[in-house]
Amino acid sequence: MKPAIARKFDDKKFMWDGKIYETEQEAKEVTQGYKTNDFETNMVEEEGKYLLYTRRVLTEVVVEGSPPV
Repeated sequence: MKPAIARKFDDKKFMWDGKIYETEQEAKEVTQGYKTNDFETNMVEEEGKYLLYTRRVLTEVVVEGSPPV
């Protein structure tokens, strides 16, 4: 199995987390961790294995230092 690195769900781009989960329960447990950290997730079943695709929209950008002169 060679999963797609990125997929679109509802016209939003999600990135594969790079892991193949053997069971749906295992994937759901990891999904909860992502949701706790403000990620959107989508689970996909392929060939009896589970893949997670995630995305997080930045809401704040912190810039350190002074601007260039």
